[in-house]
Amino acid sequence: MGANKYGYSGKQPTMGGGFGGNSMQSLMKQAQEMQAKMQKAQEELEQTQVEGSVAGGLVTVVCNGKKEILSVSIKPEAQDPDDVEMLEDLVMAAINDAYSKATKVEETLMAPFSALKGMM
Repeated sequence: MGANKYGYSGKQPTMGGGFGGNSMQSLMKQAQEMQAKMQKAQEELEQTQVEGSVAGGLVTVVCNGKKEILSVSIKPEAQDPDDVEMLEDLVMAAINDAYSKATKVEETLMAPFSALKGMM
């Protein structure tokens, strides 16, 4: 049966390509692979350790790539009972230094997934 003068053949139109069959399976496989890679990057962030320090190492802070503080080290010469505020400032500066380094590590490891941020 041929098409009428308007081009209608009586058949239902089909979508070229689309999300049918193999295309959907391929898409699902890609999504699973991306999820596995993202999980691995998250695990690497958790295991990565960065160190922030100030005043020649008077105060040192270690955190992981997820910015969880793992340790704080304060040398005895940083402890002045008459100037506690200075020690507080040193601790804060060391934490900020560690966080800054952790942020750089996170940006590097998570760069391949930056397009997904809006979807999560």
